[in-house]
Amino acid sequence: MKQITLDARPEAITFAAEQTALIVVDMQNAYASQGGYLDLAGFDVSATKPVIENIKTAVAAAREAGMLIVWFQNGWDSDYVEAGGPGSPNFHKSNALKTMRKQPELQGKLLAKGSWDYQLVDELVPQPGDIVLPKPRYSGFFNTPLDSILRSRGIRHLVFTGIATNVCVESTLRDGFFLEYFGVVLADATHQAGPAFAQQAALFNIETFFGWVSDVGTFCQALQPPSLARIA
Repeated sequence: MKQITLDARPEAITFAAEQTALIVVDMQNAYASQGGYLDLAGFDVSATKPVIENIKTAVAAAREAGMLIVWFQNGWDSDYVEAGGPGSPNFHKSNALKTMRKQPELQGKLLAKGSWDYQLVDELVPQPGDIVLPKPRYSGFFNTPLDSILRSRGIRHLVFTGIATNVCVESTLRDGFFLEYFGVVLADATHQAGPAFAQQAALFNIETFFGWVSDVGTFCQALQPPSLARIA
C-alpha cells in the first residue's frame, strides 16, 4: 500500500490513500452563499468563492488518488423536530433557529431539508461512489453512520475541508480524534463563521491539540505520482 507524506503543521504526516477519506463539511448555500443562513444571520460569506474553488481542486485530487469522498449537509426536517426544541441546547444556541425566531417569515427556509438553503452549492457536485450524509448537529459523527462507514473500509485518516472551520469542521475533527482518527485540515479550503481570528484560533487548536494543518497545494503535490511531482 503506497504511503503518502504530507507536509503539515506541526509536522509531516504519512498515510495511505486507501485508508483516507476527504471530508467536505456543509458546503451548502446556507454557509457559502449570499442570501443563505449565515449571511442572513449577519456573518460575512463574501470570501467563500476561493474556498469553493480550493475544495473542487482537493476533491478532484483525492478522487484521482482513490480516496473516499464524504459530503455532509447540516440541517433538519422542515418542522425542525430534529433540531431538538426548547429542551435542547441546540434550540437556544443555533443561530439559524434564533434568526428564524426573530424573522418568522424565514421559518421553514433555513437549513430545512429540501430547501435551497440546505442544498450543496452548485459548484460542488458529488459523484457516484461518494457518500452524502445528513447531520443534525455540528459534529459529523453525532447521530450519523460516519464512524461505521469509515471503520468498515479501514479508514483511519481524515482530510477536512468546508465551513465553518471553528464550528462544524473543528467539532467533527475533535470527535474523530476521540475515536482514534488522524485529522488533517486544509486551511485554505475552509472558512470560519465570525471574524478572522476565529479561523486562526481554530487552526491553532487543531494543530496544537487535535490534528494537523496543511493546504490544498501541498495536498495535491503530495498525491502526485513521484515522476510528476519531480517535474512540478
